[in-house]
Amino acid sequence: MNYLEHIGKYFIMLKQVFKKPQRWSVFRETLFREIEDLGLKSIGIIAFISFFVGGVVAIQTALNVDSPFIPKYLIGFATKRGLILEFAPTFMSIILAGKVGSFITSSIGTMRVTEQIDALEVMGINSLNYLVLPKIIAALTFYPLLVLLAMFLGILGGYYAGLLTDLFFSEDYIYGIQLEFNPYFIKYAVIKTIVFAFVIATVPAYHGYYVKGGSLEVGRASTQAVVWSSIVIILLNYFLTQMLLG
Repeated sequence: MNYLEHIGKYFIMLKQVFKKPQRWSVFRETLFREIEDLGLKSIGIIAFISFFVGGVVAIQTALNVDSPFIPKYLIGFATKRGLILEFAPTFMSIILAGKVGSFITSSIGTMRVTEQIDALEVMGINSLNYLVLPKIIAALTFYPLLVLLAMFLGILGGYYAGLLTDLFFSEDYIYGIQLEFNPYFIKYAVIKTIVFAFVIATVPAYHGYYVKGGSLEVGRASTQAVVWSSIVIILLNYFLTQMLLG
């Protein structure tokens, strides 16, 4: 029953979130700040991880494709498919759930325990709309761009891994990338990312908004937010894969 209570409170929260902002000028300023905090400040870690994981995927594939009967261009083909279909949208979203989710929960939770949210309510401001809606819009608009960047840098990392290790020729790798390219896979990855971005913005916001206690409880809520965001992303990934590729 406790889980059902949380699910109900989550959807009640969303109802309050998606109301018309009271002051568009304040909302616009908050939105740009959230794009910077949630999106622009995540570019570095996404670029770093994508590049090196792409290299690792290419190297691992090359080491396991050691039969002379298997063409080397399959290394690029497998790396491209793995990065576009799963690594970029799902793995990057889980990383963002850890980095961004803890930030959202701690920032909103701190406002809750220091009674800043109560002050907003006293002034007649819809605190959920004011605090959460800009985060949702920022995540929905910016995270697909981050995932596209992760795809590009991951494939680029695989290319440079081949140049540095001599495990495969760059010409074979490029041919494998171009082989049977299906634009729908990019659309599939972007759709998944949009769904995951909504989870990353709302689940941590829920844990932060309804936290009770002091700073210790805010830390625990941040941990719970990251765990539950990751669980929901993994479950949704399974269902979305069945729906979109089944």
